[in-house]
Amino acid sequence: MHVTVTRDIRCADDASTSQSLDIYRPGSSSCAPTVLLWHGSGSGSGSGSGSGSDEKHVLAPLARTAAGLGLVVVVPDRRPDAPDGGRTDLLASVRYVRAHAPEFAGSGGPIVLAGWSAGAGAAVGLALDRQVCDSWTPAAAVGIAGRYDVPARSTGTAPLSVITEVSTGNPVPVHLVHGNADTIVPARHSRELLQALRRAGHPAGLVELPADHAGVVMTEYDPAMGECVVARTPETRETGHRTADLLARAAGIGSPGD
Repeated sequence: MHVTVTRDIRCADDASTSQSLDIYRPGSSSCAPTVLLWHGSGSGSGSGSGSGSDEKHVLAPLARTAAGLGLVVVVPDRRPDAPDGGRTDLLASVRYVRAHAPEFAGSGGPIVLAGWSAGAGAAVGLALDRQVCDSWTPAAAVGIAGRYDVPARSTGTAPLSVITEVSTGNPVPVHLVHGNADTIVPARHSRELLQALRRAGHPAGLVELPADHAGVVMTEYDPAMGECVVARTPETRETGHRTADLLARAAGIGSPGD
């Protein structure tokens, strides 16, 4: 499917941030689901080293692939070195997507909140803590290679610490994906969150892929460049396609379940 990319759109209607975002649109979209996809922190490897660089370009291969499956994918930038760790930017991107999703090539479907590395904790944390964003909750949350026992950049609280027993209401489905060769953020972090969610009665699933921290988003870490670059091998590209498939399923496209 043809994908249209619009880069560096300014969130001009929100005085709290100067961030920009990229929008990946499918060639034909009628009420297409929207995925708000948050990047990680650090040098591009997802190491969390806090270089302060915006890394929305790192998620371009995954975003383009997911858009080819029929999703509108919005990837905002964020300053991890800001005093609040980029929280202002994260919440501003939520407000922007909620306000403008109907304009995204006919997008009027559900909004899925997703993130990679530190962005994964931010996405899942916000989905579990409904008070942070005016009681708004996404249709689903997707955590990609995340850690959930440390404070989320979106809420300041560890996602594992805010899980409560599901009794009434509609809990947000949480979809997790992790590379089992990840040495930056080991897969046990996603396994621990999955167990905690299921104990509390939350709908949740985990897909483990034969990939490292970068490969799960269709990239490879290049030490010479000091950042992630587009995957060069067919195996890594295929792994990234499986992550894109999970984003689509979380948004209601394709087969249900994980």
